[in-house]
Amino acid sequence: MDQRKEYLNYVNTIYKAIVDKIDVGVHAIDRTGKTVIYNKKMMELEAMDEEDVMHKHLQDVFMFKEGQDSTLVKALKEGKETRNVKQTYYNNRGREITTINNTFPIIIDGEVQGAIEIAQDVTKLERLMKENRKINGSLRYTFDKIIGKSETIKQVIENAKRASRTSSNILIIGETGTGKELFAQSIHHASDRFSGPFISQNCAALPENLIESLLFGTKKGAFTGSIDQPGLFEQANGGTLLLDEINSLNLNLQAKLLRAIQERTIRRLGDTKDIPIDVRIIANMNENPVEAIKNNRLREDLYYRLGVVTLFLPPLRERKEDIPLLVQRFIEKFNDCFQMKVKGLAKEVMQTFQEYDWYGNVRELEHIIEASMNLMMDEEKLIRYEHLPFQYRSRMFIKKEKDLIDTKMTAIKKPIHYNKTLKEQLDVFEKAYIEQVLQDNDYNITKTAATLGLSRQSLQYRIKKLSINTKKGNSFMYDTPI
Repeated sequence: MDQRKEYLNYVNTIYKAIVDKIDVGVHAIDRTGKTVIYNKKMMELEAMDEEDVMHKHLQDVFMFKEGQDSTLVKALKEGKETRNVKQTYYNNRGREITTINNTFPIIIDGEVQGAIEIAQDVTKLERLMKENRKINGSLRYTFDKIIGKSETIKQVIENAKRASRTSSNILIIGETGTGKELFAQSIHHASDRFSGPFISQNCAALPENLIESLLFGTKKGAFTGSIDQPGLFEQANGGTLLLDEINSLNLNLQAKLLRAIQERTIRRLGDTKDIPIDVRIIANMNENPVEAIKNNRLREDLYYRLGVVTLFLPPLRERKEDIPLLVQRFIEKFNDCFQMKVKGLAKEVMQTFQEYDWYGNVRELEHIIEASMNLMMDEEKLIRYEHLPFQYRSRMFIKKEKDLIDTKMTAIKKPIHYNKTLKEQLDVFEKAYIEQVLQDNDYNITKTAATLGLSRQSLQYRIKKLSINTKKGNSFMYDTPI
């Protein structure tokens, strides 16, 4: 008997793990109307915790509009299944939830013993439909807002301005943080479509089961409770539709997008009628399209349709001469936001900015300036090294540490003793390296810790542990007060 109970517990654990992995909401009630199954996806859809719902009567937890009843309770009472029913109700905190439900009675030996509901979220879809109805008055960026004097960025700006004179589709390629939407908005603003809408959608921000409805819209009757709802193509008619991270769309949806671009028509979900559209497509990608095609993330025919004009935005590491201009612009921006009077960067900070590779590009630079100014006192006028956030300091000096290792390790001349353990040998190299960096930084502990990507406390601990000489000539190591 104990073995059977243990086995049943084992099977139940596996069953629960499987149910929690499903990308739809699952909610089941027993014959009394109390919840017996409530998976993680359902918790996300309804913004509820398991303990709020489990083993409680459904109608004691959720609220429904007057004259409406839960599809789950209906299945339990009437023993009938319903499919693709749109239902709007409220959780225990009064938050409105909208789902598309498939609900089934659980019938055992001819009697209804419970009910189960499979739910998909459309709350997010309806919210995004509203959010994406942008008009040209909400545009923030024009070409004169793009900062840079380097030849690389000037050439891209010039090409973008030329492309804005036509209605050809545009593909903008650039790493994260290089300003792809800035260029897209600027192109729209400078084009003949300026008076039309500018609609933007990140294709990676939605699950596959919602993005098609969002793009092409829905027809009343496509599923129970559905309404006539224009998609982003119709909302952008006469203007520009920006599709960010186009390579995140599945290939089947890319094929439908290709058809819409080629035929200049779309068809709503559940409809049989084609609707003509006049939309300029600007698509963004953060990877090389050749690699995306090779790895089946982008259809080749769609690439050629979208890339009539292709703009490659240079990463910040390839236009470092623009860093001073960008820094000044961001300081001015956050001076206004924080009511501060910061003038600029200390010389050593600007030097480190020029040495850094800027993995997050212009966006990362902006975040560092904002974070640094949050750590400054009102009377301070220059961003100094100690103001930079620690996590950024560590990353900035990864390259510098590697260069130091490459150039200095040959000068350390520490022999390898094969009778030592690995830990003992690593201590030898760590001690030699710290001594070298101390010397390079004129025995300043703050700068040495920063160069090593360590906190001062961590460096001091290593100095003590490894018995490192803390004297510079006849004087003790000094520190810069903070």
